[in-house]
Amino acid sequence: MDGRAWSVLLVLCGAIFLEGIDVAMLNVALPAIRADLGLSTGTLSGVVSAYVLGYGGFMLLGGRAADLLGRRRMFLLWLVVFLVFSGLGGFATEGWMLLVARFVTGVAAAFMAPAGLALVTGAFPEGPQRTRALGVYAGTAAGGFSLGLVAGGLLASVGWRWVFFAPVILAAVILVAAVVLIRDTTEDARPEGGFDIAGALSVTGAMLLLAYGVVRLEHAGEGVGTTAAVFAAGLALVAVFVAIERRSANPLVRLGILRSAALVRTNLGALLFLGSFAGFQFMVTLYLQELRGWSALQTGLAMLVVGVDTILAPTLTPRLVDRFGNVRVLLGGILSAVAAYALFLPVAADWTYAAMLPAMLLLGLAFSLAYGPLTMAATEGVDEREHGLAGGLLYTSIQLGTALGISAATAVSVAAADDTPGAGLGLEAIRAGLVVPVAFAVVAAIVTAFGVRRGPAVPAVTAPASVTSAA
Repeated sequence: MDGRAWSVLLVLCGAIFLEGIDVAMLNVALPAIRADLGLSTGTLSGVVSAYVLGYGGFMLLGGRAADLLGRRRMFLLWLVVFLVFSGLGGFATEGWMLLVARFVTGVAAAFMAPAGLALVTGAFPEGPQRTRALGVYAGTAAGGFSLGLVAGGLLASVGWRWVFFAPVILAAVILVAAVVLIRDTTEDARPEGGFDIAGALSVTGAMLLLAYGVVRLEHAGEGVGTTAAVFAAGLALVAVFVAIERRSANPLVRLGILRSAALVRTNLGALLFLGSFAGFQFMVTLYLQELRGWSALQTGLAMLVVGVDTILAPTLTPRLVDRFGNVRVLLGGILSAVAAYALFLPVAADWTYAAMLPAMLLLGLAFSLAYGPLTMAATEGVDEREHGLAGGLLYTSIQLGTALGISAATAVSVAAADDTPGAGLGLEAIRAGLVVPVAFAVVAAIVTAFGVRRGPAVPAVTAPASVTSAA
């Protein structure tokens, strides 16, 4: 990898880091936002949910748009949208302004993320170079989530609006560098055909409804019938989408890509692994801030050690993948996560940080070993012209998993909480919620273990002639 290749990679890593740090910083600034704007609990939860709805709802459309309209064009366009609406969020004076800003920011990320991943795979040939590049890319993405907690705590102590303004500055720097450095190597080899409008409308509606249904799970016992109806409507639109894709000459999602058991396992593993981490992070944040009285900055610093993946993912993981393969390294990472969550289950009200540290270190190792191989496996065996679609599938799984992990942990902890008004979540309720990440991670390990038993995946998702004829 020469200097230009490293420069291109760093720009793309900057964009995925921006996405991760943006989400993490907002999470620790929510109490300050509520205090300043006087938001209700429902509106405050909606600030997080709006991003999830935008991201999860438009991700598949974003992945296909990258393949059809050009990865560089989509990346730059939606980076600008991300920049603008992040800045508008910082000027919000009402709750609805934050909701709109976060929804559009989520939509921008839904188009930008798969385009960025496809640009990485297109810029580096399959083999050691791509493995190393994806290791750096994945490590940077994971580091954004962990380092964002600390950055969010620092910025929130100055003023919560800086949680929105700081990404604007970073996005502007990335945008200037991207315009100069990034070239789309697949400009002349895009799939033929136009957009599947009916498919795009049905799958976007389905993803929006399913994401909203997952978010509603947080409010256990409230509007059960409505939640069930939302899920039913979402699944009905999924069925409509499948019927449309089977008959479409230019499908939004080529259903044949889902015949690959390895691809399905990768996406299911990503959903469960990221869901387990999201649930764990949420419950630990409640434990440290609401039960122990720690500040947002102290909470961020407590989880900073998880950011060791920023160092290990680009240095250690590619070597392990070269030697043992994606699936075995991924399984090792998920098993490390199982151990980390299990170690935190007996948490006590007077635990010292030394008692928490082993779990945090294991979680950092888990992300180091798992996130990179998940990213690599998402496009392994997939035709180059469908890498945007493959990236869309991966990030849809990650976002829905994140929402599901938080919602499930919240629902379980609320069910176990004291019914006294204003009592909040006690230690027993938090312990109950911490069971969810363990369960998610165990299922993820079982799913991934089937890939180890089957051995190396056989490339079986090559696009048909209608897709590859443009070459």
